[in-house]
Amino acid sequence: MEAPNQQSQTILVVDGDVITRSVISDYLRHCGYRVIEAHDAREAQQALNHAEFAVDTILCDVDLPGNMNGFQLSKWVRENKPEVKVVLSAAVERTASAAGDLCEEGPHLAKPYEPATVVDHIRRLKGGS
Repeated sequence: MEAPNQQSQTILVVDGDVITRSVISDYLRHCGYRVIEAHDAREAQQALNHAEFAVDTILCDVDLPGNMNGFQLSKWVRENKPEVKVVLSAAVERTASAAGDLCEEGPHLAKPYEPATVVDHIRRLKGGS
């Protein structure tokens, strides 16, 4: 698998479902990305504020456990970490489309998604091929 300049990119994967989070995180690592995992928005905020490497992109589920959902986390990121790009995902296409409206260039994914589709979204968002 081709991985140009991806080793320097850090992706934060935020998903309350450990299986989904683990599968996509493992795939992203296999593609050469650094990956940080978070179970909920609180963990994501902590990772963004204290990560060893600066986070470039967040892949975040809309339906997160806890007091903050993916929409709210996306808004927090835009206000506090505007340099970080966000891709929201949701189990319902209509929700995923609404999520895309909150993000730059409208990136969104409807679950279930193919891991390669996630990488394509990240590459396009970061201006890659």
